[in-house]
Amino acid sequence: MTGARRFYRRAYVIIRFLLGIFFRFEITGGENIPRGAALVCANHSDWLDPILLEFAFGREDQVHIMGKVELFRVPVLSWFIRNLGMISVDRDAADVSAMRLSLQYLKNGEKVAIFPEGRRVSEDETTAAKNGAVWLAERANAPILPMYIQRKKPLFGRVRLVVGSPYTVGGGERRMSAGDRGDLAARLMDKIAALKPA
Repeated sequence: MTGARRFYRRAYVIIRFLLGIFFRFEITGGENIPRGAALVCANHSDWLDPILLEFAFGREDQVHIMGKVELFRVPVLSWFIRNLGMISVDRDAADVSAMRLSLQYLKNGEKVAIFPEGRRVSEDETTAAKNGAVWLAERANAPILPMYIQRKKPLFGRVRLVVGSPYTVGGGERRMSAGDRGDLAARLMDKIAALKPA
């Protein structure tokens, strides 16, 4: 086991314990999580979302989360999230290095998480999903795993995380067009929204 993997497992246990003091987590759909590579795609409305997303997979199944480059410029925090295996993404540019690293993880049979909307979005707000998730899934030939994270997280209350069924995109001889990816990105957000408990 590498030092990075040991660090991740220890950090996972500590953070899960500390947040468990303030929130009661309810995770459903865990049986949908495939072994090996998957591109995890979730809604994003709160700074806690990346941390909570990891809880659905357990400490043995590390997920490399794509996070905004600004986080990697903060002393101490940068060191911590790099050691957790997070991927730095410049949201204001076509970040080729982030996409390459994500592809490498996926092709190595690991999991990568991306928030398709590209930023935090409140419940009464709408924004179009970016095409990056569909592009990655197509290029890596990895399944997309939709996931819903409860938006409102009441202190000492229940927080729900729902994992949907994995599905694939592309697979044909012809690469998808930007329009095709845009349509599939919109459908992906519909799949995520449909996981919201009634």
